[in-house]
Order: sequence, then structure tokens, then C-alpha cells
Amino acid sequence: MRYGFDVQFPVVTDSERIAWGTIILDVTYQVWKSFQSLRPYTASQIVPFADSLRIVKWIPVLCRFVLAPLVALFFLAYKFWKTRITIDAVEKSLLMQQMLGPIRYTYTDITAITSHFKDKLGQGGYGSVYKGVLLPGDVRVAVKMLGASNCNGEDFISEVATIGRIHHVNIVRLMGFCSEEMRRALVYEYMPRGSLDKYIFSSEKCLSWDKLNEIALGIARGINYLHKGCDMQILHFDIKPHNILLDNNFVPKVADFGLAKLYPRKSNFVPKSAIGGTIGYVAPEMVSRGFGVISSKSDVYSFGMLLLEMAGGRSNADPNAANSSQAYYPSWVYSRLTQQEVGEISDTIDMHDLEKKLCIVGLWCIQMRPHDRPAMNQVIEMLDGGVDDLEMPPRPFFWDDDERTPAAGSYYLSSELNTIEEDE
Repeated sequence: MRYGFDVQFPVVTDSERIAWGTIILDVTYQVWKSFQSLRPYTASQIVPFADSLRIVKWIPVLCRFVLAPLVALFFLAYKFWKTRITIDAVEKSLLMQQMLGPIRYTYTDITAITSHFKDKLGQGGYGSVYKGVLLPGDVRVAVKMLGASNCNGEDFISEVATIGRIHHVNIVRLMGFCSEEMRRALVYEYMPRGSLDKYIFSSEKCLSWDKLNEIALGIARGINYLHKGCDMQILHFDIKPHNILLDNNFVPKVADFGLAKLYPRKSNFVPKSAIGGTIGYVAPEMVSRGFGVISSKSDVYSFGMLLLEMAGGRSNADPNAANSSQAYYPSWVYSRLTQQEVGEISDTIDMHDLEKKLCIVGLWCIQMRPHDRPAMNQVIEMLDGGVDDLEMPPRPFFWDDDERTPAAGSYYLSSELNTIEEDE
């Protein structure tokens, strides 16, 4: 650097100078031409342009305070429309549920329906029954006022709702209920013929054997539906003539679910707390677990006792019988059937085939061990078939009064009852 250095500039030829000059002239001409095309605005043109600028300034304000609320309004209207559709569907479901299930009445409603409990139809172990009328339509109903119940209000309403959804020709329909504090009532369809007991225990035989067989079949179908036709298995635990109601055509309907319990259909075990029923119809396992577990077969036993009463026209246990051998009717029937002394079983000289069938099926149903009894669907098949297709069952567990010894093939009832084991 002290001694300097050489600087060399690029050499531009004449042809390159001419090219660059041409480019500069062309650009200058284009700029001049553009300025020539521009003309000054007149006053009339400047005013609308200013208005347009002011309108442009208001566009954000319009979007914020006009368009935004409109969009929100349309969105809310759409949401309301969708919600309305959902609410309508729910209301429709609730309406269908009310139509299919029982209606809840107030105690004031019950008082009005029964005209202040004016017409009493009867008195049972679980309350009094009154005749009532539902308006509009003048629909006659039977209102059962329940006494003190062991279940709480929630259990009561849950079970009522389940039973209230049952619609079967052989089960009395539960139309409504009332539950206010300790006041509870059940509103059933009215059965003009009353209960079965006043027909089978009457001194005058008013039902033919064909009609009795039809009634027995109807009862069996109703019980079978409770056991297998519902989502939950319903065990009645109180099958007896007093709880079988008849309509105008003598179609039987199982009624009075005061002791009924709900269990899963696959459940084969029922707790001992389910014990209840009427003496003479209670299955042995409900008294002692030594005979087996409580199950749907407990209802089968009660139904068997009912069949024998329908065939004999008398109570199974009659302390006023003519002689001691006839005091326990099932024992007497079995002895007569095995000895072929069929003429003594009823007031007729010869036993009718349907009478004999009711007796044989009844004896099958009252076998002491639950697993020896048929299921209700098998009972229906037996009642539907002929008497010649039936086999005589083993002797049920009872005392043979003629010999004063334990009946052959049965178990000895003693103080050691609870030691009998179930071999299922």
C-alpha cells in the first residue's frame, strides 16, 4: 500500500454503450407516456370519492354492531331449533312411557276416584279394596289401599313401575298408584266376576270341567310370563284362589303382588328374607332351607295346591272333614288315585278326565324338593295335553293318616328338618 497499486477499470465497447443508451431512452419514454395518460379530477369526481372513503371507514363498525349480532342471532335460532327437536323427542318418550306404564295419582285423586272410599269391595291381608271410576270415560277400577309396607318409597315405586309395564291377558293390569308419605294405593283394572275362590268353594258347582281347565291354563300362562317373559324374573309368592280374578268371560288374571319380588332371570337363588305367603300354599323351602333354595319353583308349589283345590272344590287343609283321612286333601287324592277309587274324590260317581288331569298335575307341582317339580312351561304342556299322557308322580311329602307312618318314598319331617340337604 505504501508504494501504491494498479487499478484497472472494465473496458466498455461502443456496442455496449449503444445498448445501455437504448434501454434508458425506452424507460424514459414509458414514464413520460404514463404521465401523459393522467388527467386531473374534477370537483364532481372528488366528492363521491370522499364519500366512499367515509363508507369504507364505517365498514368495521357495521360488521361489529350489525353483522355480528345477526350471525349470533341465526346461530341461537339454529341451536333452539335443534334443542326443540330433542325436547319434543323426550316429551314423546315420556308420553309413551305414561301411556304404557302406570300413572301416579295424588291422594286427593284417589279420594275422588273412590268417591271418598264409599264402595268397599273387600278386605285383604295387605289392605282394603274399593271400587272407583276414572274420568273421562267412566272406566271402572279397583283401588287397593295398602297398609304399612316393609319397603321404602323408592323400592315401592321401582317395583310398581316394573309390574306396571306388564301387559298380559292373564295378569291384572296395574293402571296407577299413589305414594304420599305413608299413604300408598294401587289402582287396578276392575274384575267384575271377583276372585276364583267364591266359585270353586261354592256348594253349587257353577263351572264346568272344561272351564276349570281353561282357567288353570290361563293362570299357568300368567305365572310363566312373570317367571320368563319379563326383563326381570317376578316371583309372586302368594298364588291362591283369592288372588286369581275373573273378568266377564271368566278369563283368569293373576293379581295381588303384595309379596312379589324382582330378581334377575338367571338368578337361581332368592334370599330367605323373601319368605311370605299364606298357610297351605307356602312351599316347604320357604319354611326350611333344608328342602332346597327358594326360587320360581316356590310359585309352582302354590299353583299345585290351587289346582287340587279347583279339582276337589274344597280347601286342601280342612279340619272339619268327615274323617281324619280326608283332612289333608292332597294325601287323600293321592291314595284314591293309586287305589283307583276315583269315585270318592268328588261328588260325582266317576272322575272326569279333566278332574283327574288337574289332580295329577297338581300332585306333580307339590313335590317336596323343588327340583322334582316341573317348571311352569312344563306345567302348561301337561295341562294342554291329554290325561293319558301323564304319569303318576311320586308320593309327595306328607303323613299317611291311614297307616300313621311316614309315607313311602318321602322324607320324615322331624325336629331335624334343617339337616336335610339339597342334592341339586
